[in-house]
Amino acid sequence: MKIILFIGHHKVGSTALQDFFSRNQVALMRAGILYPSTDFQGMSLALATATGRFDTPDHIPLNSREPHNALAFRMLSRHKLWDVPPFYEHLPAFPQMKQAIRNQIQFLNPHTVILAAEVFSHFGKGGAGIINELIDLFPQASEITICATLRRIDEYLASWHGQRLHFGHKVPPMRENGMDEYFNDIHFDYRKVLRAWFDTLPEARFVLRDYSDVRSAGGSVADFAAQTGLTLPSGLHPERKSNESLHRGIYEIVRLGNHALDVDRATHLRDTLRNQTPKLKLPPSNDIELFGATNRDRMQAQFAPVHDYLSEITGQQAFFKDISAVTTPLAIPEREAYEAALEGLARVLPRIADETTRDFLKDLMVQPSASTLFSAPAQQEHRP
Repeated sequence: MKIILFIGHHKVGSTALQDFFSRNQVALMRAGILYPSTDFQGMSLALATATGRFDTPDHIPLNSREPHNALAFRMLSRHKLWDVPPFYEHLPAFPQMKQAIRNQIQFLNPHTVILAAEVFSHFGKGGAGIINELIDLFPQASEITICATLRRIDEYLASWHGQRLHFGHKVPPMRENGMDEYFNDIHFDYRKVLRAWFDTLPEARFVLRDYSDVRSAGGSVADFAAQTGLTLPSGLHPERKSNESLHRGIYEIVRLGNHALDVDRATHLRDTLRNQTPKLKLPPSNDIELFGATNRDRMQAQFAPVHDYLSEITGQQAFFKDISAVTTPLAIPEREAYEAALEGLARVLPRIADETTRDFLKDLMVQPSASTLFSAPAQQEHRP
């Protein structure tokens, strides 16, 4: 039996991969490929789909779409490494999840079992104990493949910063010291994602991919199948884009809102900004510079030993072939994008129903805040 574990990282197309496997779960079962459920919701949905009583919906409930994130959180909680987030509701205890997976393997007898969870990237915190507990779910003598996709550090931090803003976190801006808190954790030091897996499972096959190569290869599903040798049956629902990031042009407005507004109003602001983004005439998100030249130099220096490790374990001269681009600021300073976003919001302000949200945005528009917000030396330096 082949066991394929996708262990992340975050913001590398993991949601698209999970969405694809969950929407095609029953068709894959019939072809001998198991994407196992871990709770009652997921198994009920699979049963209803298999009996023709339920058509695969456009929106898969979270526990069914991301069953292995739920499993990973439950295991991290069991090892006192992380609490289960409240949005994974009504989860069984770990022994029940374990038995559910084993029963599906027993009765379906698949040739391949796939677990996909970016939350597995945090298992390095628990080392061999939690990794062996996961591997113990499967029959002995299984052939194990560990897949991880990693993103060039500046692109990753920019995207992860947006994800945290989306979650409502109160964070400092990247142009100041916002990246510093990541230097010693998995969101910067990729060694902490990988080492425990390599040390615990030396006989496993490891597939490490640069996210830019994944995109060039046709996306998360196509690259995953090609790299693992997985033969997918015909007639499956296609991969679709999932977990679309916030536009970098609204990052600073969202960040200020997360600090200034209560939780409900900050959430309303984020939803409003996301909905209005297409009308704001913003520059391309990936052209907006968040760090500044000085911070990019610091980032490259801090990341150099991490990149050396990745290159060594993969036998490549440079794991990220464009690693030198880390020190090159992007074309559009964040301040320009912020001012363009406020200008665009001024045009749609009357359509925003919530008075408190409107007042917050009006205050940003009338105050000369950009001159002070973007005055940090790292942001002012901008190489040509």
